[in-house]
Amino acid sequence: MAIPILLLLFFSIPFSESQLTKDYYKQTCPDFEKIVRDTASQKQAAQPTTAAGTLRLFFHDCMVEGCDASVLIASNHVNKAERDADINQSLSGDALEVVVRAKTALELTCPGIVSCADIIAEATRDLVTMVGGPFYTVELGRKDGQASLASKVNANLPRANQTMDDIIKFFAAKGFTIEEMVALSGGHTIGFSHCIEFTDRLFHYSKTTPTDPEINPRFAEALKMTCANYTTNPAMSAFNDVITPGKFDNMYYQNLKRGLGLLASDHALVKDPRTKPLVELYSTDQAAFFKAFSLAMEKLGRHEIKTGNQGEVRRRCDTFNSLQA
Repeated sequence: MAIPILLLLFFSIPFSESQLTKDYYKQTCPDFEKIVRDTASQKQAAQPTTAAGTLRLFFHDCMVEGCDASVLIASNHVNKAERDADINQSLSGDALEVVVRAKTALELTCPGIVSCADIIAEATRDLVTMVGGPFYTVELGRKDGQASLASKVNANLPRANQTMDDIIKFFAAKGFTIEEMVALSGGHTIGFSHCIEFTDRLFHYSKTTPTDPEINPRFAEALKMTCANYTTNPAMSAFNDVITPGKFDNMYYQNLKRGLGLLASDHALVKDPRTKPLVELYSTDQAAFFKAFSLAMEKLGRHEIKTGNQGEVRRRCDTFNSLQA
């Protein structure tokens, strides 16, 4: 007997993904959305870089062992957690704080119900929207992971100095298309990067040419001044989008075409024939970028999630329940 097509489609969806729903907390924590939104709004008003920091936190969480809030776990004497991996040392304290504040408020209202993983996902969407980005669907029902290892981080995050071949292969191995990768890269329209991530383009491009000739010359000189002391002050940084750094728009792609891309991996997007047409499209059609970004974020939010008994709902986001008194 032939199996109905709809049934085949259902079986093709990983079971954990099929358990996520938009109204997961409708009965058990009806104020969930309002509490997260209000907390995010207050934090963003006080610290305007919170949106970019939270978006990066969400990406770093989901890429390593899935969207399970493992990036929030604090290290202890027997375990070095993800948060203390070298690349995660620069994760935003404001982003971590907005999750902790929301969790505290939710534990007072509906204790033991809302996962830290769902808080990160919801807060990220809310903050992106607050700074001008698209509103996209956040499905809920993730459980918090019960492992967090710094040793897992490096191999599971892309690097600014990787070739486009390596970046495309990296995202493909995670199940993301080139279009989704380029759209997710558009998250660099807000936030900043530390000088150490791009100073090779300024001071050590080649033996004969210290500065990458494809960087806009005035932009390069300004960056050299900003990053002059980067070896002694690792906190030195520059905006990813020098034109509209606090607004989520398509200016990032417009900048790439002008030689204003900050990271080598950003600039590579406008050079590679596989990605350049998408840069061209998103630079002239913000609606197309917003649609692609929304779909990519929805997919990212389903990446290797834990549901049911695959995880837990932590009482505190920085500690596994088994280690709490």
